Amino acid sequence: MLFIAYVTVTVVTIAANAGMAAADFARARFVLGNSAEVGVPAAWVPYLGAAKAAGAAGLLLGLVGVPFIGVAAAAGLVLFFVGAVAAHVRARVFHNFAFPGGYLALAVASLALAAAH
Repeated sequence: MLFIAYVTVTVVTIAANAGMAAADFARARFVLGNSAEVGVPAAWVPYLGAAKAAGAAGLLLGLVGVPFIGVAAAAGLVLFFVGAVAAHVRARVFHNFAFPGGYLALAVASLALAAAH
């Protein structure tokens, strides 16, 4: 049962982060608007997308047999989204707080399940 939860949560986390990385690379209007609202320069957006893509790739490697990479990727995503939550709190932007909070929850769940697996 733990394995099924690990795979399911990790696949959802990979898909979510890969999708957001693609939006970052495409410089989607909502990404640029949100970044500006929380005080993140637009020039940082591709680098943030690269971090999300690297996290998704690392989680995938963890699933296919390199568990320490998966744990490291999950930990990196946790730190990344703690920073995103902090940026929202610092800027007092709470109307879309569910997004960084949700991604943080996925990263934490992925980390816990990868470590337990």
